[in-house]
Amino acid sequence: MGDNGYRVLIIDDEKELRQMLDRLLSVEGFECIQAPDATRGLELLKENDFDCILCDVKLPDAYGVDLVKKLRKISSSTEIVLLTAFGKIHDGVNALKYGAFDYLLKGEDNDRIVQTVTNACVKSELSRKVLSLNSKLHGGITFDLIIGNSKAIRDTVDLAARVAPTDASVLITGATGTGKEVFARAIHSASLRADKSFLALNCGSFTRELLESELFGYKAGSFTGAVRDKKGLIEEASGGTLFLDEIGEIPPDLQSKFLRVLETGDYFRIGETSPRRAEFRLIAATNKDLELESGSGRFRSDLYYRLNSFRIDLPDLNSRREDIIPLASFFVSQFSSKLGKEIAGMNEEFKSLLESHNWKGNVRELRNIIERACIMEDERELTPASLPLDFTLQSLSGKSSELVSLAEAEKEHILRVIRSAEGNKPRAAEILGIGLSTLYSKLKEYNL
Repeated sequence: MGDNGYRVLIIDDEKELRQMLDRLLSVEGFECIQAPDATRGLELLKENDFDCILCDVKLPDAYGVDLVKKLRKISSSTEIVLLTAFGKIHDGVNALKYGAFDYLLKGEDNDRIVQTVTNACVKSELSRKVLSLNSKLHGGITFDLIIGNSKAIRDTVDLAARVAPTDASVLITGATGTGKEVFARAIHSASLRADKSFLALNCGSFTRELLESELFGYKAGSFTGAVRDKKGLIEEASGGTLFLDEIGEIPPDLQSKFLRVLETGDYFRIGETSPRRAEFRLIAATNKDLELESGSGRFRSDLYYRLNSFRIDLPDLNSRREDIIPLASFFVSQFSSKLGKEIAGMNEEFKSLLESHNWKGNVRELRNIIERACIMEDERELTPASLPLDFTLQSLSGKSSELVSLAEAEKEHILRVIRSAEGNKPRAAEILGIGLSTLYSKLKEYNL
């Protein structure tokens, strides 16, 4: 593999061009393999994994645009960039319809070639992670599927990876949407219990009575409606991992019962008098400050100290902003595949809005925004037009302290006026002092 970990297949019948592209990309850390024609290129793709294929449109044994279909059938996650001569741009455009990532004009500057191939490789890597994630939905999520290279998230992953092989209870804290269950599943997958059950329960989703029966189970006849014996999750998770989300919502009397399980390993089904033995690993999560809750008497301090033996604090998305675009790219790959669309990425204005947004809902909010944008978008790139108006307004307001162009200021002002007019465009045009046709022209100009 090359220094950057990406592998590129170059298919071109011109030896000098192949070698030039090989040298150019190898210097940038890519591992390159050459093929003189389509036949050899197809053979190499069947034998090897490639992140990107750089292919000439005109080959002695194939037409590049038609070749895209064959290459995609062999490897759906490998991205294809076509090389076309000036004046043959329609070949590149046609290739995009068949699933090519992009096209380059022969003779373009080296920076454009390197950047396009890099973008294609990044998308290929994300596509593979999506496929891997989808195949593990009923198994486990591994640490390598946690997206982000910021110090905050890598330090957190390292901490979780250290505790994973042990049997220690883990308390995961963090704001809503930071990925607490994702980390819990990754810890389970890296543990010695990975081949056993991972059972999850949101403690805030049940009444006190239902939560007790879900956790401890019950004996037939112990209450109205208990027509047969029921195992609780404590029993179902035997040998595996029990993940209790929002553990701060457990009522005080159940906190006492659960603490006994953790301290002695014994528990009772509802209606039974003989104890049962529990054998599971606990991972708990909360968005509350349990130390504050215990200090005010709302959460048992002895249970808090028991849970807090190994704590992992997940960073919010605003404190790891360099991960926003990689995460968004991952979700674009995920949802474009799910929706059957060929969305290659995001334009720069779309990325800028994501980067300036205040992510109160963290990764979950970002995921939902990208899903909505992928549903709305009909082109190959996500644009601001696919974003909700209120999202765009909030993101632009986050840039208000920055120096912006006159066009950007005009765009922001138009959006603010439309919002104040509650979406009534005739009223907005009146406030702005322009004709309605002019307003629509501006909206089209700014892709709003």
